[in-house]
Amino acid sequence: MVSEPTVAETTARIYQSLESDNVDIDLHIVALKAALAREGLKEAVFDPARLPHGNRSGRKLMQAYFRQRGVTVMFSA
Repeated sequence: MVSEPTVAETTARIYQSLESDNVDIDLHIVALKAALAREGLKEAVFDPARLPHGNRSGRKLMQAYFRQRGVTVMFSA
């Protein structure tokens, strides 16, 4: 049986996707949404320092994009 990816694994894939001009980002968001549900979490937490555009406008854009796809994004301090 293939195990479902964890939130940490899907978050890592999203960082990689963001660094690669958003390749497969929508697939990773779907996987993240499912992983959050499995783990009983309400939001995904990202480190702004690991984002290609970790400034305020980049974070807001990311939050809006993910929110449209059903995932709440927060950022670590």
